[in-house]
Amino acid sequence: MNDDLRDLIRTVRDYPKPGILFRDVTTLFGDPAGLARTIELLALAVGDGMPTKVAGIEARGFVLAGAVAVRVGAGFVPVRKKGKLPHTVIGRDYDLEYGTDRVEIHADAVAPGEKVVVIDDLVATGGTALAAIELIEQAGAVVVCAAFIVDLPDLGGRQRIEARGTKTHALVSFAGH
Repeated sequence: MNDDLRDLIRTVRDYPKPGILFRDVTTLFGDPAGLARTIELLALAVGDGMPTKVAGIEARGFVLAGAVAVRVGAGFVPVRKKGKLPHTVIGRDYDLEYGTDRVEIHADAVAPGEKVVVIDDLVATGGTALAAIELIEQAGAVVVCAAFIVDLPDLGGRQRIEARGTKTHALVSFAGH
């Protein structure tokens, strides 16, 4: 499954803590052909839902979602960490291993009934993606799917997203953490 892209993703051992295998997509982003293929495949995956907006999760999701939005003729919605957006926002808290975090969008970023795709570089436990999906739905839009470059199936995030009824795509998967 997309071994050409998989080969462009660097694995960093023991980052951000011992025992973690960090899947670094910046090496994929630095390869023009790899980046173009990634955008093409993500656009093909999400195009069937004909989204009016593509939401990208901070920060690597911005790179992907902006390009996919242009490719499918949709607008772009930044999903940011708390306190980063300059206008009226709505937000959603989500659990981390130790504590909580929050994602926000502008209150007027999506309209009720709009079809939205959520994109990020990687799905691990699914907490950030689920919070983004719930936030967009809270605003009244319909999330037609979520798409990622990398799925870490051992951490169960994709399964959590799909269990709530959201169609999910990933271009590559890596076993382990």
